[in-house]
Amino acid sequence: MASVISFTEFNTESAEKSHRGHREIHEKERMKVGILAVQGDFEAHGATLSRMGVDHVFVRTPSDMDGVDAMILPGGESTTQWKFLVEEGLDKALLAHAARGGATFGTCAGAILLAREVSKPEQPSLGLADISVIRNAYGRQLASEVRHEATKLSPALMEMVFIRAPIINRTGPSVKILARSQGNPVLMRQAQMLIATFHPELTSDTTVHNYFVRMAGGEISVSEEDPVLGLASSGKELWSSEHGDEYIQRLREKTE
Repeated sequence: MASVISFTEFNTESAEKSHRGHREIHEKERMKVGILAVQGDFEAHGATLSRMGVDHVFVRTPSDMDGVDAMILPGGESTTQWKFLVEEGLDKALLAHAARGGATFGTCAGAILLAREVSKPEQPSLGLADISVIRNAYGRQLASEVRHEATKLSPALMEMVFIRAPIINRTGPSVKILARSQGNPVLMRQAQMLIATFHPELTSDTTVHNYFVRMAGGEISVSEEDPVLGLASSGKELWSSEHGDEYIQRLREKTE
């Protein structure tokens, strides 16, 4: 026999999520995200956060990180970025930020900077994420590639822009994989770190940045996959709060 879903129950849940959504907007406005602005596509991350109404600051010195709640390490050239981090003392500032429980999001070169192991060629890194990265895994071509892949953040396929992307060839047991492409992890989370080998800032879709901001604010915890929608439970929280009516409809379809 099919389970009976109370419309009143879900209507109330949807209303609660709507009210919570208004509170989340205010939380985003109060949050301050730092973006490493050494080289690369840091301005695109800033533009994405601006569209979301999230305050941000470009970081070039340790003092620029004062009052920052979360940090983004953008794409670019990881060797150049690492040299700058060490010269300016930003490597120590980022390690201290992580030690305090601050959230960090690394995209492409940023993923390399966060990795515990970097190869082909080897280079130093912050070593915060329990992952191994192969640089120049697709060769040294300058061409980009756009793919559309499933993620644990939303039922919809996500547009992913890859530009000389690294390959993650090992993930530790504490790393939760949120998306794969061609069999390789391309979006993952470990505690308060979010890592992407693609460039979500180069599309109009703010799903990944929204996830990061809510993660940084303590709204989304690491959790197991939700069996109803096939999303990570954290992804379900993110998506259902913004798509209340569709969420209810999908739940109805699953239980009929």
